[in-house]
Amino acid sequence: MEEQSDYKLLFKINSPADIRNFTSSQLKTLCSEIRQYMVDVISQIGGHFGGGLGAVELTVAIHKVFNTPNDLVVWDTGHQAYPHKILTGRRDKLHTIRQLNGISGFLKRSESEYDAFGAGHASTSISAALGMAEAAKLQGVDKKVIAVIGDGAMTGGMAYEAMNNSGVLKSNLIVVLNDNNMSIAPNVWQISNYFTEMISHPEYNRFKGAIWDLTGKLDQFGDRLRKVASRLESGIKSIITPGMLFEALGFRYFGPVNGHNIVKLVKIFEQVKPLTGPILVHTLTEKGKGYKPAEGHIQRLHASTPFDKLTGKAFQKAGPPSYTSIFGNALVEIIKQKSEVVGITAAMPDGTGMDYVQKECPRNYFDVGIAEEHAVTFAAGLATQGIIPVVAIYSTFLQRGIDQIIHDVALQKLHVVFVMDRAGLVGADGPTHHGSFDISYLRYIPHIVIMAPKDEAELRDMLFTAINYKEGPVAIRYPRGSALGVDAKDGFEVLTIGKSEVVRKGDDIAILAVGNMVENSLKASEILAGEGISAEIINVRFVKPIDTQLLDSLASKFGKIVTVEENALIGGFGSAVIEYFSMNNYKNDFLRLGLPDVFVDHGTQAELHQILKLDAPGLADSIKVFLSKQIIQSKVHI
Repeated sequence: MEEQSDYKLLFKINSPADIRNFTSSQLKTLCSEIRQYMVDVISQIGGHFGGGLGAVELTVAIHKVFNTPNDLVVWDTGHQAYPHKILTGRRDKLHTIRQLNGISGFLKRSESEYDAFGAGHASTSISAALGMAEAAKLQGVDKKVIAVIGDGAMTGGMAYEAMNNSGVLKSNLIVVLNDNNMSIAPNVWQISNYFTEMISHPEYNRFKGAIWDLTGKLDQFGDRLRKVASRLESGIKSIITPGMLFEALGFRYFGPVNGHNIVKLVKIFEQVKPLTGPILVHTLTEKGKGYKPAEGHIQRLHASTPFDKLTGKAFQKAGPPSYTSIFGNALVEIIKQKSEVVGITAAMPDGTGMDYVQKECPRNYFDVGIAEEHAVTFAAGLATQGIIPVVAIYSTFLQRGIDQIIHDVALQKLHVVFVMDRAGLVGADGPTHHGSFDISYLRYIPHIVIMAPKDEAELRDMLFTAINYKEGPVAIRYPRGSALGVDAKDGFEVLTIGKSEVVRKGDDIAILAVGNMVENSLKASEILAGEGISAEIINVRFVKPIDTQLLDSLASKFGKIVTVEENALIGGFGSAVIEYFSMNNYKNDFLRLGLPDVFVDHGTQAELHQILKLDAPGLADSIKVFLSKQIIQSKVHI
């Protein structure tokens, strides 16, 4: 890492207050140094990258103009908040970001007083900021509330619900739209800049306010003057700016503004700061700004593993392909056989494997933006017309569409396939992204089938089985990261719905494992075998419907039964098994192993498995204690 001597200003900054007397020249130097520092650190450890590079000037300007932390800044999602962390006392901890016991990759209220609201999911900032603005009004305190939201997050309907409510309440709220996807012609850009400076200038707003007050005293003639003036201003804005949508929602619109011109950003924030009511400042930025490899990358290095600082290329790791790529390739293979199959993603084609479909079968590919609720009901509409939609959404993001899954899909028994990547512990992204709850939030829904493959070959067959199942919705969950490297046969096999697989025979104890926990359970059984304990390992395959025939046989054969899953224990697969045994008055002893009733923090998957005793040695230890009838203390500190 570069030495502190390489920086003139950055290492003199311990809080935003330190930059409030900076000159324009110093602010420009600081922005350059923040970029340099981000490249230096993140190239070594990996992390969200492009968004932060694009938001450097925006971040510096906000902290320069507003009195944070008294003034509240809510960052949507948090991908772009690394410069914010650098300026707010966490510069020297940046090298620990997303690592075990390090700082979070997202915003976290418990981490800093400058993190006004925690977030890892998109489109939440305006709603949260509106609540804060109304709280300030109720409490009679003077503070500004600023929500910073990206153009991607603006594809989520929640953002517009919040804006509509803001307009109704006429809240004192500033929304900064960090738009890194819109291009604008140079001639329009110049006119817009001029017009924005004019309508944001204090003299203009004082003059406008005076005219408004005067015309309000002129009865009907004044009303007509007001209407003419309002139409004139709206007409000019509709021609010169793209802000009429926001104006219709009750916001005063300013922009677009060059989001990399620190002088203009500071000026416009200073000018809108004293205004009241809902304000929207539209800034145009470039994701990956200032780092050539990111500027030339299709995803602008949105998120990256460690990479070569000179080339921007990630350091390659040898090993099996990812579950994500296995799924993507399998879906393309199936679509080429069945043209009625389509793939749907919510703005995550690369992350879900849908980029394979996008490239190979573009006619069968849909990206609905960051709008998971819409994705589910859109799929339901397709399903009513004989199309077979495969909706690929991370487990943690599918939580947003629970009502739609229940009301729009399952209630009508529509054939929609949900593919949940990142089920279980995802590692560095932490609690906002762990897929900890999908078994629990899907298992109670009537008509749904839930599958979990033990390896990549089984994932292929489960996808094919789900697409050929006509009785209602199907969900498939699988973990983040590399598959096991097993040989995948040509073609596909239809699995029998609700049937498990015994992968190792045993006599002393039965272990029912879900998905990737099958491999860990098999390794644990080897450890147990070395101590004379014979464990039967069952690959559950189907969380719902459960294999009741197998459970009946296990109840008569084994006195002790263990369930292992990478899902919350509350409402998980183990709960389903206990419910069945209770209904049938079976008296077997049970041990459920899975995720405890806490929000698990970030760390590598291997580290978290070890801490939670879900790796092979941990499973073996828990099972030995269970067999010895000792009491297991399940307090896990993480």
